Amino acid sequence: MKALELVEYKKFEYKDIDAPSIGPKEVLIRVAACGICGSDVHGMDGSSGRRIPPIVMGHEAAGVISEVGEAVDSEWQVGDRVTFDSMVYCGDCWHCRRGEVNLCEDRMVLGVSCGDYRRYGAFAEYVAVPAHILYRLPDDLSFERAAMVEPVSVAVHAVERTPVTLGASAVVFGGGMIGLLCLQALKAAGCGFTAVVDLDSRKLETAKSLGTDLCIDPNDTDAPQAIREATSGRGADIAMEAVGIEPTVKGAIASLRKGGSCTLVGNLAPSVELPLQEVVTRQISLVGTCGSAGEYPACLDLIARGVIDVDCLISEVNTLDQGASSFDRLYKGEPGLTKIVLKPEQ
Repeated sequence: MKALELVEYKKFEYKDIDAPSIGPKEVLIRVAACGICGSDVHGMDGSSGRRIPPIVMGHEAAGVISEVGEAVDSEWQVGDRVTFDSMVYCGDCWHCRRGEVNLCEDRMVLGVSCGDYRRYGAFAEYVAVPAHILYRLPDDLSFERAAMVEPVSVAVHAVERTPVTLGASAVVFGGGMIGLLCLQALKAAGCGFTAVVDLDSRKLETAKSLGTDLCIDPNDTDAPQAIREATSGRGADIAMEAVGIEPTVKGAIASLRKGGSCTLVGNLAPSVELPLQEVVTRQISLVGTCGSAGEYPACLDLIARGVIDVDCLISEVNTLDQGASSFDRLYKGEPGLTKIVLKPEQ
């Protein structure tokens, strides 16, 4: 089969490799669409340590079942339109039994190779996955939109972990893919006033088109002060930090009212300096969030019904043989690029 393989750091080859074989509890999926995740872009140069070549990356995908393992439940048949979790979890450990499948002791992420495991992903014509991580697609949902369910689920899971009350005020630091999906999930969850903070005017324009009340460029405006002015001097009830660097973490905390809650979604930096006394004396709650844990059906429904708009975030749909150039443009930070979806030629 054809695949886009990272053969060495910063170097991809579109090449023939062996199609994966499946175990008794797995299915083989003919990939119809796979999105390039920011973690793939960050990992292609070796900086994350989680994309050690050679590896076929890709975990934001959808397609059609082409083969079913002998021990797979009869609910799954050849020809079914499906997507699948980015994480392969065991289903048996202490966390999995509690429903915390994103915290599985033995989890593996599709398209990741690190010191502990190597699991080929979906930038290929076919990918093999366990049947227990499959989700059926709504009939009228395109493969391109379905491939966006993984980042949508990250945002929805983050909002689920956040103490949202009806009419709450919220600010999102970071107007990238996850930040703008968090914005939409916050609004769907019942937030009233919302604001987005980012340095990129294009991202702020998209946030405005999605209905946010206030867009802030921190180069021009003191973001925490602007948030206080917009919330009767108190600060926001909720802050979502979707970047993962020290200035945005501190900005998010400073934008909160006393007793507010900051959900940490981004993780670019491995560690940041924390304003401890401010968190303690103002009784700020800090919430960590990782991946998703069973939100796919709800997210597929939100996308299908248009409650969460993914079309505005898909910059391009390219063929898989254009994958190397697509990665290069994202890696270089080409203006205006948010999400590129790759499609193997059918």
